[in-house]
Amino acid sequence: MSDLKAKLTEDMKSAMRSGDKERLQTIRLILSAVKQQEVDTREEQSDNDIIASLTKMQKQRRESISQFESASRQDLVDKEKQELVVINEYLPAALSEEEIDNLISAAMTKSGASSIKDMGKVMGILKPQLAGRADMGAVSAKIKSALA
Repeated sequence: MSDLKAKLTEDMKSAMRSGDKERLQTIRLILSAVKQQEVDTREEQSDNDIIASLTKMQKQRRESISQFESASRQDLVDKEKQELVVINEYLPAALSEEEIDNLISAAMTKSGASSIKDMGKVMGILKPQLAGRADMGAVSAKIKSALA
């Protein structure tokens, strides 16, 4: 069992004991997504696989929050934000803008990227380094502006 999955399981038990229903519900949601991936792939999920699932869940929550805000559904916005807080606890610490910029320039140098056609090479280098630690949409925009 991966370290992250073990931590999630232990935190689920703690949330049950303490009666923290919202936290328990979110952790169960995360573990359910992990279990679904294990069933789909027929293999145990590594920490990196779990982080990828968490990143996807994080992105879904952010999109839902913006949609619920535009629909004036504050009750749903609050629920999604609470889930996002719990999800973020299990993701690696986010990188600063400066750290992201440094990684982008290093990846561009390493890949020899000179035009927008080389964006895939740069993203290929950066994706494993930034998984769960940066918004890949924003990173993509920075790379495009640097290559333009």
